[in-house]
Amino acid sequence: QVQLVESGGGLVQAGGSLRLSCAASGIFFGINAMGWYRQTPGKQRELVASITISGGSTNYADSVKGRFTISRDNAKNMVYLQMNSLKPEDTAVYYCNTKRTWPSYDYWGQGTQVTVSS
Repeated sequence: QVQLVESGGGLVQAGGSLRLSCAASGIFFGINAMGWYRQTPGKQRELVASITISGGSTNYADSVKGRFTISRDNAKNMVYLQMNSLKPEDTAVYYCNTKRTWPSYDYWGQGTQVTVSS
């Protein structure tokens, strides 16, 4: 099993920056990627960014390209999301996620609130 704990959320003004951190612990066999999702009330969680553990390949939602950067430190079992040029539309609860491909399973953190004011 994998345990994920997010931190770094908060209240910022539009145009500001935040850096989210996700600390992972547990057994990582079968884990090949980690990512960040976000969710607002009444909506399904959406993928913000992901990164592979081995090669470091990244993927971003179109809405955050050029503003957000995902990175990882495998030695520390950490994944980060640097968020720049924040917009009010970025307001959401952000969740750390990792996927085990076989058997298929998703692990989630508890979430951290990000609020961007106008």
